[in-house]
Amino acid sequence: MNVIGYVRVSTSGQAKDGYSLTYQQDEIRSYCQGQGWNLLNVYSDEGISGAKVDEDALEVDRIGFQSMLAALSMQSIDIVVVLNTSRLWRSDIVKVLVHREFKKYVVDVKSIEQPTYSIFKIDPSDFLINGLMELLDAFQRLEISMKLSRGRNKKAEQGGYAGGRAAFGYKARKGHKAIEVNEKQAQAVIRLFDIREQYPTWTLERIASALNEEGFTTQQGKMFTKVQVKRILDRRGFYQGLYRYGGIEAEGQHQAII
Repeated sequence: MNVIGYVRVSTSGQAKDGYSLTYQQDEIRSYCQGQGWNLLNVYSDEGISGAKVDEDALEVDRIGFQSMLAALSMQSIDIVVVLNTSRLWRSDIVKVLVHREFKKYVVDVKSIEQPTYSIFKIDPSDFLINGLMELLDAFQRLEISMKLSRGRNKKAEQGGYAGGRAAFGYKARKGHKAIEVNEKQAQAVIRLFDIREQYPTWTLERIASALNEEGFTTQQGKMFTKVQVKRILDRRGFYQGLYRYGGIEAEGQHQAII
């Protein structure tokens, strides 16, 4: 049986659950070996919420997840193995989108910590148990989010950067209130906006291809995709030096790139 794995951590999830990428990968490899399954690859997303959605395209806004879907479309895969379904989704809308994509390729989910879970199974008792587990997961996510939000609002009020991981084109140094420009990444940001201005009718995929052809890479040193291009374009105000968090807006908190 051909299977692939998927792992994800968000800052809050990793801190609370201890579900590091390495831990999840080791668990998946060990489980597949015990089942005698052929594990082809393990896709990952780091520092990204399991509730993040591209509302315009109505798709899951995660690079690793999109790479996994591309693999499903090109290979014969039976199952996607995860440590827990919360690694795939953290909201009802994302769950619906994941189910839609997996059913399109007739691929099921195998959760190591929820052994009875299946996106095709309609057993009432399993439905109740899995539903309760997901509700508990959602409650914990909201609880963590509220605590983090209070801390970030406080930091923003004091003039500090409270946006978590620094956006592409910037770097955050420990002990410093403001983020700084990452010169190498900034060149990619500038070029991206230049292309958008020069060719306003180009699709996100075409812009990503142009950046890749010119040798630009992502934060992880990989090729650009439409998801990353859209993420940068959507933050035009931020790249012009404007920062907003929790209703608090300030100009000049960080150096503008464009």
